[in-house]
Amino acid sequence: LISVSYCLLFAAQRHVLTYMEDAVSQLLENREDISQYGIARFFTEYFNSVRQGTHILFREFSFVQATPHNRASFLRTFWRCFRTVGKNGGKYSSIGCYLLTAQEYHCLLQLLCPDFPMELTQKAARIVLMDDAMDCLMSFSDFLFAFQIQFYYSEFLESVAAIYQDLLAGKNPNTVIVPTSSSGQHRQRQPLNDCSPLDGVEAPLFYQCLESLCDRSKYSCPPSALMKEMLSSAQRLTFYGFLMALAKDQGINRALGALPDKGDLFLDPAMDQELDKLVAQVSGLSVSGPTSSSGDTANLPVRNSPRITSPWKPLHHRRKMDAESEGSNEETDSSEN
Repeated sequence: LISVSYCLLFAAQRHVLTYMEDAVSQLLENREDISQYGIARFFTEYFNSVRQGTHILFREFSFVQATPHNRASFLRTFWRCFRTVGKNGGKYSSIGCYLLTAQEYHCLLQLLCPDFPMELTQKAARIVLMDDAMDCLMSFSDFLFAFQIQFYYSEFLESVAAIYQDLLAGKNPNTVIVPTSSSGQHRQRQPLNDCSPLDGVEAPLFYQCLESLCDRSKYSCPPSALMKEMLSSAQRLTFYGFLMALAKDQGINRALGALPDKGDLFLDPAMDQELDKLVAQVSGLSVSGPTSSSGDTANLPVRNSPRITSPWKPLHHRRKMDAESEGSNEETDSSEN
């Protein structure tokens, strides 16, 4: 009961049932292991992991995208885990940035969510590249902010694409159906032609349609006031121009609250402090105490590994995740050669 009350303090009321169902499901899957620690401790650790945002690690995509909190947690975790890739990995460019392809970024996403769909990665890359050249290189920051918009607002963007296409065809956008299911089940539209003879649609009319969409949508939408400000100086705009503007708008990024400003993207003092502690512990193990032929390790210092709170997962799921992750790494290696 204490754990349930704790959950109500931070989870939106309409999503409490999602976490309760998931917690009970995990409890049943791991009841033999949990019996050693007790149900109360399990629920406490589960809801602590939800509050901290670690509950989405290595989970199936259907759960990762189930709630706005899950999506924001996944974005924050992806940034924290791989922000050093932007500085220390990939292919070095002449402008001083390390670059990766869409396939390589997808491999990183699969390390956190083994069944993460390639379609979402491609859509995010298309915001940056504005074409189908999926083998082109992108900086970590460009991809991350484009991915944030595409992943967090996926249902909203599906409806925006339908509105844009109807405006190009001279149809009434008010007849567009707002998606009510996961992005993979939405109705299929013809590919957007971003180079229309009129160079896009009228920005004021486009915003009116977006405002109406936000009013009736059941899914997360960017703040209407910020979109209005963003479009106020434009007369006409294209669909991908709109997506790029969303990805670059720091006001929308702050409103979402998952990622830092672009200038602070490679800064994470809390994580750096933990990494420094781990490095110091490893260094202490390697230099403390002379090695002897007898292999005596009595003088080695005791290392207290930091405990990471995360929900219980069955062992067979972890083995499956490890196998898929190893396959993803091989794809990344082959793309770099």
